[in-house]
Amino acid sequence: MSNASNAPNAHDEEMRQAIELLFYAYRDFTAEPDAILADYGFGRAHHRVIYFVRRHPGMTVSQLLEILKITKQSLARVLRQLVDEGYVQQRPDQGDGRRRLLYLCDKGEDLENLLTARQGRRIANAYRAAGPEAIDGFRKVLRGIINSGDRGRVSGDD
Repeated sequence: MSNASNAPNAHDEEMRQAIELLFYAYRDFTAEPDAILADYGFGRAHHRVIYFVRRHPGMTVSQLLEILKITKQSLARVLRQLVDEGYVQQRPDQGDGRRRLLYLCDKGEDLENLLTARQGRRIANAYRAAGPEAIDGFRKVLRGIINSGDRGRVSGDD
């Protein structure tokens, strides 16, 4: 049983297309890094840790937890593996010895560079295809999707 209020409209179709595009884009954006990470015995959580530690060297574990929105237990497992295998190092904060500051080791920087270069090429190709006028709009759309409390974490204009 269908009525006019439940009938799909152009706006619904646009939203569904956007959702579908995001699903496919995310799948393809993560596919190559996932394959590389698998060779190291790592997953997407490892990738996110390596990426954000690179973007914010000297960040605390608490700051990383806030960005990733995962449990302390999940982060501890991933971080322990990255530290044990020489990708990330934890240094005590000189101002507060209870806090641990995170930095990438050379191995971590090399892996992060490899993963980011692959994803960067994909984005660069999409930017070229879309044209310079589309880039600002794309950023605005992505920023609009991000929870308002986290928008300030991402560099760029609001």
